[in-house]
Amino acid sequence: MDSTATASLASLWDEVSGTQPDPDLWVVLATLAAALAVVIPHGLWRISRNAITIAHEGGHGLVALLTGRTLTGIRLHSDTSGLTVSRGKPHGIGMILTAAAGYTAPPLLGLGGAALLGAGRITLLLWLATALLLIMLVMIRNAYGALTMIVTGGLFVLVSWLAGPQVQAAFAYVVVWFLLLGGVRPAFELQAKRARGGAGDSDADQLSRLTHVPAGLWFFLFHAVSLCSLIGGGRWLLDL
Repeated sequence: MDSTATASLASLWDEVSGTQPDPDLWVVLATLAAALAVVIPHGLWRISRNAITIAHEGGHGLVALLTGRTLTGIRLHSDTSGLTVSRGKPHGIGMILTAAAGYTAPPLLGLGGAALLGAGRITLLLWLATALLLIMLVMIRNAYGALTMIVTGGLFVLVSWLAGPQVQAAFAYVVVWFLLLGGVRPAFELQAKRARGGAGDSDADQLSRLTHVPAGLWFFLFHAVSLCSLIGGGRWLLDL
């Protein structure tokens, strides 16, 4: 029985960690077009931006834990805003990194995903994403957030377990393109909102208070990370 279980686990690990063939170029380009179609139009973006909020708040939460802070909960709201609450020193490097992780998380996750896809690790990407979503679900503290996480996580589970290799590849490429492209837009939207006198307590403003560095320089960092991730990740995905 033990040997059978060990063999099954070994077989599962080989399946997850193994490589899969790259999709045809037309599939990569089609998934790029699909991602653009839900990022550029304002109406669709208001819906799809919820997924970017998941990555944004997940970035805050993950870095809070990695820097020794106590993560108390995450909320996702229907207007695509979110809130991550952690306990610890209200200043210092841990708080700074936690605040900086939000707008940088989606593009960096996209860059990491592009690296995995470039290496042919499609199954590993899907399983890692599913695991992160399930872990994040435990920390959600409101009904809308829980529903959003269940729907998103359920989609990843269905594709990972039931879909064929071609569908898995297409889904993985759409997700990564979406993170890379969708990771660019929020910082520009926030900057425009602040220019109109709104969002006075944004991540950039919190970082400015914590570091005494102007908020404009933090926006430059957000833009640099998102655009460099898009360029680098796009090269991996297109195999340039």
